[in-house]
Amino acid sequence: MVRRTKAEAEATRHQILDAAEREFLARGVAHTRLQDVATAAGVTRGAIYWHFADKAALFNAMMERACLPCEAADGCDEAGCGDPLAQLAAKAMRPLRALAENEQVQRAFRIAMHQTEYTDELAAVQARYIEGITEFQQELSEVLSRAESAGLLRDGLSLGTAALGLYALVDGLMHHWTLQPGGFDLVGCGEAAVKAYLDGLRTTVAARAVPAPAPPAHRSPPVRSI
Repeated sequence: MVRRTKAEAEATRHQILDAAEREFLARGVAHTRLQDVATAAGVTRGAIYWHFADKAALFNAMMERACLPCEAADGCDEAGCGDPLAQLAAKAMRPLRALAENEQVQRAFRIAMHQTEYTDELAAVQARYIEGITEFQQELSEVLSRAESAGLLRDGLSLGTAALGLYALVDGLMHHWTLQPGGFDLVGCGEAAVKAYLDGLRTTVAARAVPAPAPPAHRSPPVRSI
């Protein structure tokens, strides 16, 4: 029996993970069999079991090597922007750009959001997703706090609520776009939506003057013929 080198074994492992990514995306995790992955990878089921204990282990390993969109923004430094709200806009756009520009991020996010039923065996991925978005919202809150200290936010604003709302805007765009990738310009729409949202938080935003409706013109009652 020919022994495989460590490099060959690692190459086979990645080959299996690549195939699992494709199959989970096409079929959904629950409906994908290990035999489907083996066939797509061009290996035997035994090769899969040599690397992974079961389908849950394969799924978890596939997700571990991928970066989810909000993780692309965690800890990012936008110090080059002078305005804290400009920093906030840049940070909010990072998940959208990561999703739009990286095909592996797209596949991982679509699988995690649309193709997975989170049973106990898959709970680690769901916990990781929740942790990622929690950290992302915390970073948004921290930048909002700097904007408040700089006097840039309108009075009475709840920073936690504002951060949650901004995250919900970003997350909603990502979910909608991944239902039909390419259906709209994710980055372009994101930039416009984030700007509109942040403009609503600024203390210096002038309210749009809405002209009062003109009073109805006075008309003399019609003269009736006698």
